[in-house]
Amino acid sequence: MYEKQIEQLIILQQVDDEILVLEDEIAKAPLELSDLEAQMAQFAERRAQIDERIDLLKSQKKKLASEIEDDGSRIRKSKNKLMLVGNTKEYHAMMREMDSLEKLNRMREEEQAAVEEEFVRQNEATEALTEEMSGVKEQYDTLKTTLDQRLDEANKRLEGLVRKRKKACKVVPPPILGRYEFIRERMENPVIVPVAEAVCHGCHIMIPPQIFNDLQKGQQILSCPNCQRLIYWQRGDMTPGGVQE
Repeated sequence: MYEKQIEQLIILQQVDDEILVLEDEIAKAPLELSDLEAQMAQFAERRAQIDERIDLLKSQKKKLASEIEDDGSRIRKSKNKLMLVGNTKEYHAMMREMDSLEKLNRMREEEQAAVEEEFVRQNEATEALTEEMSGVKEQYDTLKTTLDQRLDEANKRLEGLVRKRKKACKVVPPPILGRYEFIRERMENPVIVPVAEAVCHGCHIMIPPQIFNDLQKGQQILSCPNCQRLIYWQRGDMTPGGVQE
């Protein structure tokens, strides 16, 4: 019975170690997506800035077109009125006004051309960004798919280990199991270790002769007086895992 309890404690420790590894993998797995998510967030921010710039250019382009059209209409009207001018003073005044309007319109047309060039650049930037976003999104989707598969497999393995743990716990007496759980919560692995040649494999310190003698009798599960880990005697005819052949 003693050896069966030791065997189940060792199995329990192995299961708990695997559970820790799986829980760590499950917890860290989503972080693999974080870099790509950060890139996608940056893309979205850049896209918003470009869209805002394009909306501004559209508004500016519309305003310039309206102003050019209005001034062009005023120039045409002034030219028509020019034929009806009765004196030189009015004629020169209207010519100055038309020159001013035409000069202003030329400036607006130059500004309109610059706006158009910038509009083309922003559209090209949108296309380039869209292409770049598409590549990262594809990477993200591929990684997420494989990650979901890995997490699904890890969770299934975890469920199996939890069932195996419950089975092992049923064999170990509650007081011993309580000591095991108590030690595991407060100390780094391992919890149960062999003693060979009177040396604890947990802290690598020799245990007192009387405790070693009691350990060799194999009648009760003892603890190392130095590190408090559960200990068992690793006899020559026992496997490294502590289970007798």
